[in-house]
Amino acid sequence: MTAATPWRHDGVTIACPVCGQPFVASGRRRYCGDACRAAAWRRRRSGPAAAAVPAGRSRRAVSVYECPSCDARFVAEQRCGDCGVFARRAGLGGACPHCDEPVTVAELVGDGVVADTSQRGRR
Repeated sequence: MTAATPWRHDGVTIACPVCGQPFVASGRRRYCGDACRAAAWRRRRSGPAAAAVPAGRSRRAVSVYECPSCDARFVAEQRCGDCGVFARRAGLGGACPHCDEPVTVAELVGDGVVADTSQRGRR
């Protein structure tokens, strides 16, 4: 027991665990009032807090598409500007920093390293 934080002495001010307001502790009292005691009980009985799920992001901005007619590649564009045909998704990727051509991650690291999950859950 230290002199700075005594275990329990009547007349010593402690902070309420719910609202943080200081109050004079007496006996086994842990909360400043009935409202905070009830709020603490509701928090304990409510169950685990729901995990915050971030909003989904579109993969279109980081996807490489390939035209089935002219084999032209595009980043973040699903329709070929020359043919007017919808392109198929080649995979995740972007523009090459050296030649500025669209390149997929699978082409950079090799086959079998990156699993393509673009069709998962679709029928």
